[in-house]
Amino acid sequence: MSSKYIIIGAGLSGLTIAYFLLKNGESDFIILEGRDRVGGRINTKNGIDLGATWFQNNHFNLNELVGSLMLNKFVQYSKGQSVLVYNTMAPAHYFESQQNSPSAYRIEGGSAALIEKLTKNVKDKIKLGIQVLELEDSSTNILVKTKNNLFFAEKVICTIPPKLASTLTFTPSLPEDVLNVMKQTHTWMSNAMKIGLVFKKPFWRNKELSGTVIGQVGPVIELYDHCSNDGQTYSLMGFINEGLRDVSPEQRKERILEYLEKYLGKEIRDYISYFEKDWSKDQFTSCKKLKSVYMSPQYGNLLFDEYYFNGKLLFSGTETSPEYGGYLDGAVYSGINAAKKLLNRD
Repeated sequence: MSSKYIIIGAGLSGLTIAYFLLKNGESDFIILEGRDRVGGRINTKNGIDLGATWFQNNHFNLNELVGSLMLNKFVQYSKGQSVLVYNTMAPAHYFESQQNSPSAYRIEGGSAALIEKLTKNVKDKIKLGIQVLELEDSSTNILVKTKNNLFFAEKVICTIPPKLASTLTFTPSLPEDVLNVMKQTHTWMSNAMKIGLVFKKPFWRNKELSGTVIGQVGPVIELYDHCSNDGQTYSLMGFINEGLRDVSPEQRKERILEYLEKYLGKEIRDYISYFEKDWSKDQFTSCKKLKSVYMSPQYGNLLFDEYYFNGKLLFSGTETSPEYGGYLDGAVYSGINAAKKLLNRD
């Protein structure tokens, strides 16, 4: 199969590229996605964002995209007392957040609502379950090799995380400095473990608690109110300690519930649904040599802004973005930037 452009990856960056190409009259492209779903690291299950969730006012590109797609945003709930656990041997510290300005926003319907809107007009161009193995440069195009198919394109935009992209076969090989940067670029979300709990009622709100639990020690690192804006779903969502990866699901769940019961109350056990997502076990996000990062990683290396394969290969994705790399906005910014390059609007 051949097309003018091939976009590798149907996450936020890849779909943003597709959206802006189509918006500007360019329809000769296809999107290859290794997963059996679109969205990449955006993954909303039963209203719970088990992947990318929040954004701020200063994330201009994402805010503009959300507005142009006629999506609504709402303020992350933070009213009431929050809990800071800094020592299991000492009492927890309770505090209230300033309500003057919102710290973060969420998208109505979950982050997946953004993906659904971006996908609406390009569904026929997305090929799921297609894992790219090799990119080969020829004089006129790029040959994209997968397990069972061959694709040709004038230009290819690779939006999969650089560390994972470094495991592809490039013929001829990419420059050594580029490969080194790719291998050293931390994949956002790759070591995260998230949980979500759904309830009949937001019991924490009734107890004048915000639902926020920040744990410097213990099984839960961060927990937040994750109720839907329409009042139809009441839930909590957050990140759990990576050390729990080494225990059984049953033990992990019990440790989490026991911990949260201590700070939020026995009602925590009256959940309707309980979900987990360990991104380290997602082959299209993480890799075998997982490395946890406890300081803000460096994203947006200038090498990612260059063309390769004689002007036929581009990289995109939140890790490649010089603006808000590692955020939803970084994925959107890099996607817009790649689309402009393809349309010769640098």
